[in-house]
Amino acid sequence: MKLGAKENRFYVWGAGLFCLILLMLLTPTVPQSQDYHIFADRRNFFVPNTLNVISIFPFLIIGVIGFVLCLHGNYFGLSLRGEVWGWLSFYAGVEATAFGSAYYHLKPDDARLVLDRLPVTIAFISIMVIFIIERIDERTGTASLFPLLTLGIASIAYWRLFDDLRPYVLVQFIPFIAIPAMSILLPPKYTHSVYWLWSAGFFLLAEIAEATDKKLYKLTHYIISGHTLKHLSAAMVPILLTIMLSRRSIKIERAIWTLRPVIKELSKPSSKDSRVQGERRRFNDGKEEGFLMEWNIDMQVAT
Repeated sequence: MKLGAKENRFYVWGAGLFCLILLMLLTPTVPQSQDYHIFADRRNFFVPNTLNVISIFPFLIIGVIGFVLCLHGNYFGLSLRGEVWGWLSFYAGVEATAFGSAYYHLKPDDARLVLDRLPVTIAFISIMVIFIIERIDERTGTASLFPLLTLGIASIAYWRLFDDLRPYVLVQFIPFIAIPAMSILLPPKYTHSVYWLWSAGFFLLAEIAEATDKKLYKLTHYIISGHTLKHLSAAMVPILLTIMLSRRSIKIERAIWTLRPVIKELSKPSSKDSRVQGERRRFNDGKEEGFLMEWNIDMQVAT
């Protein structure tokens, strides 16, 4: 028996809940180490932890730019409403990261760390939702945005209340698995997908820089620390994604694959519309690209 979309979503959420319960039962609690708040560069130039604070500023700039361009006449040419919500959520998270992270680095502690991790989690989850919308299904991705954001916020609340990082680590781990898997297994809808790879590379550099905070600080003769470099490397992720959005276009092959059922339905011989009959012949002759281009122009005129 073939399962419907609702049943599939039910089983996916059920499997996720089962994994979370299994994790909580089989693993010990993971408290937040207080050594996490001790960074290599603690110099103060009129502002506590100056470089770690000001190096987060690029997030504010690119977050505002991306958010405005998503709303301003659809500059990025997002073809699905769910994509707009996903990217708006992403850029909102990027903007908020600038404020939350700067506030945290002024006086690092667990309470302020909440405001650092919360917007980063929102941005991570938004990216995963965008991948679902682009490469699997718009309805599924859009419907998962609010539940996944709620799950991310709940994982941070759980850590803060019970000093247990396990749910938070799981929420952060899922995108690391899901996004590469979707990138490999599912065809992209848009061109310029290489920007995703470059973004992943800079994110990896950011993680390495964070892990080698003190070593890099010493290696650079105490000029710049690994944590500061982490901020600058991580800021390249939204910058590259913004460039990607401004340059990319819909792939003809993927659009034809997506629209093929609709096109075939409209092109049935029973239709008495002469234009549809003509387009049917063009479609069957392998001229899908011309059909799609005219269809796209008509849609733009209609909207």
